[in-house]
Amino acid sequence: MRAETLDHVALWVGDRDALADFLVDRLGMHVIERTDNFTLVGADARRGKLTLFAAEGEREPGILARIALRVFDLKEALAELPPDVAVERPTPGRAAFRGPEGLPLALVEAEGGVAYDLDHVAFTVADPERTFAELAELGFEPEDGRLRVGDAFVELEQGDVEVPEHPLLNHLGLKVDSADEHIKEAERRGLEIADVVDAPNTYAVFVWGPDGIKLEYVEHKPSFSLV
Repeated sequence: MRAETLDHVALWVGDRDALADFLVDRLGMHVIERTDNFTLVGADARRGKLTLFAAEGEREPGILARIALRVFDLKEALAELPPDVAVERPTPGRAAFRGPEGLPLALVEAEGGVAYDLDHVAFTVADPERTFAELAELGFEPEDGRLRVGDAFVELEQGDVEVPEHPLLNHLGLKVDSADEHIKEAERRGLEIADVVDAPNTYAVFVWGPDGIKLEYVEHKPSFSLV
């Protein structure tokens, strides 16, 4: 498994328009695509994005600890948030808060790159060492205690979290050169394939990873035209 970038984080949300409006108005994104089933938002269609799938009822974060976005000036970025948003500052250069739908978000001050691109996704899991080792076999590269994919990361934190009946997380999308090669490799390893989807702009295979984390290995077709 060879992932090039963290292409997107897909979520189930009860009110995708409210969350999309927050991401656009407060966090430097724009609506890349909206269909009957999902809304795709991001700062750049070819960078890290959020896919908001329409779902009924309230969702729970479960193992999803946070989705962190990069910014160049943290103070300036925090000033864009509504005044009633409670912000925590766990470490210098980082801020954490909850957006609509209870989505755990964070901002990380960084140099270079694209503002409001994905910096990292964090999960709370019972056995971080085991999860780390399994994800390291699924296209993530170990680096300084984190798992790198392109210029983004996955962070793992220890904790006991019950699997919610209606989770917020749908899947992580990893951009790859060839979905067919990943289908063959998943079959060779005996991995549990959840689905294969041939869409207008993408071709992808979905595989179940550790702790119920579903991974999408997605190939951008030559006709990929989202902006």
